[in-house]
Amino acid sequence: MNAPLLELKGVSVSYGPVRALEGLALRVEEASIVCLIGANGAGKSSTLRAISGLSPCEGSIRFKGEELGPLATHERVRRGLVHCPEGRGVLPDLSVEENLALGACVRTDTKSVRRDLERVLALFPRLKERLRQGSGTLSGGEQQMLAVGRALMSEPRLLMLDEPSLGLAPQVAELILETVETIRAGGVGVLLVEQNASAALEIGQYAYVLENGRLALEGSAAEIADHPAVRTAYLGH
Repeated sequence: MNAPLLELKGVSVSYGPVRALEGLALRVEEASIVCLIGANGAGKSSTLRAISGLSPCEGSIRFKGEELGPLATHERVRRGLVHCPEGRGVLPDLSVEENLALGACVRTDTKSVRRDLERVLALFPRLKERLRQGSGTLSGGEQQMLAVGRALMSEPRLLMLDEPSLGLAPQVAELILETVETIRAGGVGVLLVEQNASAALEIGQYAYVLENGRLALEGSAAEIADHPAVRTAYLGH
């Protein structure tokens, strides 16, 4: 059996005396969408930060079979592990084009960078219309498109998305999640943290449920969506 794209074993994260994540085991297969479900404070963002190297952690994180422990965040990005954090984080004083260029700052292959820029602009036509516009003047939905597009400019093999639809109008949120499906169909694995658990489970193949920093449940997205406890706590029925 081939190794998964990403594999966590016994991963724990602490912030001072507070244990945010305890002994997490998780896998993401190639070109699949894996959902991470849980209430606020359950450890979802801490999981993504541990994987990307932004939060020190204990345990094993392997990406494409390589142990990531000693690697800095930018080295993980070079290997195709890309994190799009909650809050968008676009630089408002830079143009859309300049923000996208920052996503490719670890790359030197000019021709393929240009190719990927065209792909991002095809994926998000609104960004093409606003290419030289200041990012701070964009709507919330457009800024989220820019954040995802910038992450794609890093040429990910695995894209980690933290709350991509947070604060967006329903129609725009639906567009963002449809785009996540398109990204997966293009061969990129996705680890998705999403407040709209129902929508996430509709597009995901597998899911993990976190409670108080620990893994409470895992299974196919369909199984998790049909689980009584999940339906009551996260799906509103």
